[in-house]
Amino acid sequence: MTAAELSALLLSLKVATLALAVMLPIAVFVAYVLSRKRFRGHGLLNALVFLPLVMPPVVTGYVLLLTFGRNGPVGLVLENLFGVRLAFTWIGAAIAAGVMAFPLMVRPLRQAFDAVDPGLEVAAMTLGAKPFRRWLTVTLPLAAPGLVAGAVLGFAKALGEFGATITFAANIPGETRTLALAIFTELQRPGGEAAAFRLTLISLVIAIAAVVLSEIFVARMARRARPVGEGRHD
Repeated sequence: MTAAELSALLLSLKVATLALAVMLPIAVFVAYVLSRKRFRGHGLLNALVFLPLVMPPVVTGYVLLLTFGRNGPVGLVLENLFGVRLAFTWIGAAIAAGVMAFPLMVRPLRQAFDAVDPGLEVAAMTLGAKPFRRWLTVTLPLAAPGLVAGAVLGFAKALGEFGATITFAANIPGETRTLALAIFTELQRPGGEAAAFRLTLISLVIAIAAVVLSEIFVARMARRARPVGEGRHD
């Protein structure tokens, strides 16, 4: 592995990790609201959440550029007041990856919250548990498989994000060139097929490892949640 390939690998892991760390808590909150609450604008919120899935990634990246770019309403304020620039930086790449991964995190989380029996929350309430304590000790643990699935899907999507990233963060070596962008770059270069194949294998190994680890984690949680004596046969 060359220094440039190692740089792309480490940057991809850093971008995907930051995207997951920032967007997963938001995804948990939004998924719970969509699952448990009914309010005006519920359908609109649901549509906005899944909009990145139906729009071309380049369009999503362009919207981010218009919003968070140096001349965008948010980007201009951030740069003038705090000296923070997001466009064409690795943090911008993480934002683009997180936005594209967000719907894939919300969907399994919402399904997991839908599957949790509200009666269990009511029972916890009758025992004196406050709303946040009920959510933290009853609802969230029962929805943990959905949380793991959402985290794995989000990480994998963030790791392989291309269209929104190249539009919002560009393809800058050592700064925003992730594995996906490095593969694209090698394919544009005569004789770069071997390097592109190598990077593709690395991406596959990371994705498979993430899925296997998530399956192990979910299986362990299922064993812990199984009632004592279940599965025994006299």
